[in-house]
Amino acid sequence: MKNQETIKVTANQSKKTFTIRKFINGKLFAKYRTNQMTQEEFDSEERNTENDWKQFLTSNDYYRV
Repeated sequence: MKNQETIKVTANQSKKTFTIRKFINGKLFAKYRTNQMTQEEFDSEERNTENDWKQFLTSNDYYRV
C-alpha cells in the first residue's frame, strides 16, 4: 500500500507566516512554520499549490513546530 501524502497550509496574516501541516494516510506527520516574510513575499506565497509547498519544504526557510 502506497502512503498518501497531503499538505494543508494555513496563513497567519498578522505575523506574515504560514503553517504547513504534512499528513500521511490522513494522519498528521509533521508541522512546520515559515520564517516571517515581507508583505510582498507573503502575498506571492498565498497562491502556492500543494506541489509548490512540497518544493518549499526542501529549502531552509522554515522550522519544525
